[in-house]
Amino acid sequence: MNDSVEQDHRWTLENVQQLQELAREKAPAGLIAMRLRRSQSDVHAKASELGLMLAE
Repeated sequence: MNDSVEQDHRWTLENVQQLQELAREKAPAGLIAMRLRRSQSDVHAKASELGLMLAE
């Protein structure tokens, strides 16, 4: 997987809202990454920035 390409992909308001909703639903980080078409490390980084806890 090429993380550099995914990290260059900007987070839109819609992406952030999806991340927050999926985190509230306790979706696993891997599923969130798949749904948002991002790497798990990118999802974890954004969740951390937003103060969200993710299920593993």
